[in-house]
Amino acid sequence: MSDAPPPLSMQWAAHLARDRRRSPHTVRAYQATAERLTAFLQGHWGGPADAAALARVTAADLRAFLAVRRAEGLTNVSAARELSAVRGFLAFAAPDADRPRLRGPRVKTGVPRPIAPAEAVALAQEVADEAAEPWIGARDWAVLLLLYGAGLRIGEAIALPARILPLGETLVVTGKRDKTRIVPLLPQVRAAIEAYARAVPWTLDPAAPLFRGAKGGPLAPGMIRRAVQGARGRLGLGERTTPHALRHSFATHLLGRGADLRALQELLGHASLSSTQVYTAVDAAHLLDVYRNAHPRA
Repeated sequence: MSDAPPPLSMQWAAHLARDRRRSPHTVRAYQATAERLTAFLQGHWGGPADAAALARVTAADLRAFLAVRRAEGLTNVSAARELSAVRGFLAFAAPDADRPRLRGPRVKTGVPRPIAPAEAVALAQEVADEAAEPWIGARDWAVLLLLYGAGLRIGEAIALPARILPLGETLVVTGKRDKTRIVPLLPQVRAAIEAYARAVPWTLDPAAPLFRGAKGGPLAPGMIRRAVQGARGRLGLGERTTPHALRHSFATHLLGRGADLRALQELLGHASLSSTQVYTAVDAAHLLDVYRNAHPRA
């Protein structure tokens, strides 16, 4: 029977699950990244990728690793998440080493534009993965899906009372000037809220807010904004990637798929149609960007 310690990737996975209390999904994803990195470095160096070797890893080594991963089809956002996991693994494997400085890939910024669906999901997943507790990760995932999947304002989402449970196919939302509206709940959004409700350690009084802070009080919008700010930095997304940008993306993507402007006005809770018409110009600008980048004679 061998007394050899388990591989560093397995030790890191155990640390994430036991000490950092990360979700099983996060543990699997981060362990897979660590395994990919060590396998690459062994071939790259022609020798072992143990703790002593990882302490000497350079920015050039990481650039080579990311180049291979990008050749395998990783997007900018996925590559940035991979680099974030790599940094965490290296900090665990060689805590006293000087870690190489390497900026992740950035997404082009400029005029306001919607977040691509893959970016919106990656942003929400990154926020959830980095939460201090699994139930907080479930909470943040549910809140951000309400913004992107139902078009809620952040204030509307965190003000939802617990009496909305059990959920149906629609949700009554109280918006500005206490105006109520009914929005449909996608199955993914409903499942996220229900998973949070099962995980939250506090009793959910029907008259109290559904989403709770770490100590059981009402969730403050600043907590979500700060979590999104940290996640967008790790993913290389621009400063315009805010919680409100998820609502903006909900509207623009619906409009791009042929949604009626009046129906969209109702879904967003806009008092005036002119507020909703802003998205027509944004969608046209986005389509023009696609044309310029893709058309051979543009």
